[in-house]
Amino acid sequence: MALNDENILHQTKVVVLMIPFPAQAHLNQLLHLSRQIVAQNIPVHYVSTITHIRQATLRHQNSIPNIHFHAFEVPPFVSPPPNPNNPESDFPSHLIPSFEASTHLREPVGKLLQSLSSQAKRVIVIHDSLMASVAQDAINMPNVENYTFHIFSAFNNAVYLWQEKGRPHVGDFLFPEIPSDEGCIATQFKGFLSAQYEFLNFSHGRHIYNTSRAIEGPYIDFLERLGGGKKVWALGPLNLLAIEKKDSTGLRHPCMEWLDKQEPNSVIYVSFGTTTTLTEEQIKQIATGLEQSKQKFIWVLRDADKGNIFDENEEKRHYLPNGFEERVKGMGVVVRDWAPQLEILSHPSTGGFMSHCGWNSCTESFSMGVPIATWPMHSDQPRNAALVTEVLKVGLVVKDWSQRNALVTASNVENCVRRLMQTKEGEEMRERAVRLKNDIHRAMNEGGVSRMEMESFISHITY
Repeated sequence: MALNDENILHQTKVVVLMIPFPAQAHLNQLLHLSRQIVAQNIPVHYVSTITHIRQATLRHQNSIPNIHFHAFEVPPFVSPPPNPNNPESDFPSHLIPSFEASTHLREPVGKLLQSLSSQAKRVIVIHDSLMASVAQDAINMPNVENYTFHIFSAFNNAVYLWQEKGRPHVGDFLFPEIPSDEGCIATQFKGFLSAQYEFLNFSHGRHIYNTSRAIEGPYIDFLERLGGGKKVWALGPLNLLAIEKKDSTGLRHPCMEWLDKQEPNSVIYVSFGTTTTLTEEQIKQIATGLEQSKQKFIWVLRDADKGNIFDENEEKRHYLPNGFEERVKGMGVVVRDWAPQLEILSHPSTGGFMSHCGWNSCTESFSMGVPIATWPMHSDQPRNAALVTEVLKVGLVVKDWSQRNALVTASNVENCVRRLMQTKEGEEMRERAVRLKNDIHRAMNEGGVSRMEMESFISHITY
């Protein structure tokens, strides 16, 4: 009798299976969502390759209790260093072998799905839009529901839909001038993308975005109106979890101790994400520009991730101008390892962010009320930069996408830093950024639109 009762209990359970794409920003967003769902007492299974499960858990800023991690073997893949001198684009082509290896997750994920679907009443699969091929077997199981998670902004996807529909009039809001797609994606990655989007057509038409209606309301509404009845859930920004001030050993990153000693809004944070590698000449121009600006700064200077970040080949050390670090001592800090970005952005001394405009970095900056000096590198970043500067007006342009192949000079870096940090124009951007932050936080509070949307989503998957 007890065994039968246990079986009945198993049959009433709802479980969630997360399938992230194996790149840092993607891994991190679905870990944030996993934490939100686990907090509602819903079991979450998070799957990836052995290498990328290790990467995701190592770098996640908060503790991750009660998530079931499944690290699956895939065929060995080459993990070359990034090439900062790629003439085609700044897209991280060196990561493509690891992306292609991840498609071999389909078989072990399919077996896990069968196991979960035999034990639970319902299985909710939430897969990155770039992992649709791995999730394809979900469509054949009667008690499995498929949700597509978009790491990209709603604005980014709305732009594509708007262009596809012939750029119709959209009512009381406008699309700004849209940057060209040229140079956004490496040619050899386009086949992978096409294959994933083909499988998206077989999904159940449920779409999740890491955004908020407080940030992108008109574009979310547009996707719902013109998306053929597909449900859109805006469940973000997912980074708005408690920021734990110390790591597991109880220590803070050294740059935080330095930040504590600076004046409010006096420091510009400079970081170009985990998929950007700059040329030596560009690094020298940034260094000279920062030094000449006389502005306090934290600069994260590191190469793009390799496909396997645990590859033991020695990391390249970037050479800064002679005597640079000695001359800027007290004025600036160069960080060559992993930096606690969310903690830096939330610090009252941080008043600006020079960024590649990856969507993770954008939402973190919005959530913390920090304006952005935009320097897009590839993928969705040029369109995110347009959202920041043309729509939300919480930033300025360092490098325009139409000049993507040009060197950004030291004087340009200096002028942009001064504009953002030392002028009335920059102060007005900061004020708008703080208003956006307040709107986002209100939306996340009890009764706010983001809180209600998350509650509605949890009810929807557990009914």
